[in-house]
Amino acid sequence: MTITTGDRLPETSFLEKGPDGIAPVPSQALFAGRKVALFGLPGAFTGTCSTRHLPSFVRVAEALRAKGVDEVVCVAVNDPHVMRAWGEGAGALTAGIRMLSDAASDFTTALGLAFDNPAAGMFRRSKRYSLLAEDGVVTILHVEDNNGECSVSAGETLLAEL
Repeated sequence: MTITTGDRLPETSFLEKGPDGIAPVPSQALFAGRKVALFGLPGAFTGTCSTRHLPSFVRVAEALRAKGVDEVVCVAVNDPHVMRAWGEGAGALTAGIRMLSDAASDFTTALGLAFDNPAAGMFRRSKRYSLLAEDGVVTILHVEDNNGECSVSAGETLLAEL
């Protein structure tokens, strides 16, 4: 079953590479009592993810925070080393976007947003989406019909709804 507006986000744990190494980030600690703009995408360093989706949130991260968002988070089914390197190279870390790894696809699968594309070497990857969660409850949700597109899940779309 795919998550919908009004649903509570699943309890799981992400991985994050920081200056002191890799650390778990429990979803409950990430979302509890906070307003979080979160976007998920098929993979770091991939086409639309690198040229449209992540850059859209880099552009609007400050404006999202100005509208009351406590944190902007990018999640992908990649390892934490890759997420950190991608965030550094794309300017996401400088923009204050938290780059979290859902390495085993636990969060993505629990959302009902996992997909496989064997021809591209992608298994249990995330569909392209964005959401706003308030205290762990989804208040806005946009899932792309086509993972190669980035329109309804773009940062500017989410910002316009706040």
